[in-house]
Amino acid sequence: MAKILVVDDSPTEVHVLQTMLEKHGHEVTVATSGEEGIEAARQMQPDMVLMDVVMPGMNGFQATRQLAKLPETASIPVIIVTTKDQETDKVWAMRQGAKDYIVKPVQEKALIEHVNMTLAG
Repeated sequence: MAKILVVDDSPTEVHVLQTMLEKHGHEVTVATSGEEGIEAARQMQPDMVLMDVVMPGMNGFQATRQLAKLPETASIPVIIVTTKDQETDKVWAMRQGAKDYIVKPVQEKALIEHVNMTLAG
């Protein structure tokens, strides 16, 4: 199916997301920081990025903004996956270039629906 880059500094969250995505046939690559995520996205050109917000160094909002600005990654859709559940966070994420927003803990059915809708464009 799709090549998906998961950017999250929590090994537990990465495991949960990776398990759900691979179960549905997606190929998953992992980056553990915003900076690493940007570099991985530039190199591998994934079909989609799942981006955490709260990470050391560059946060997910900053990384999403960078991905949206760079010509080689601007067309890659980003879904923010975070514990931040305020409407203002969601609005801010969309302003940074995110295509969708999911609040943790993620339910498998919801994750796959969001991924499929975003991939469908």
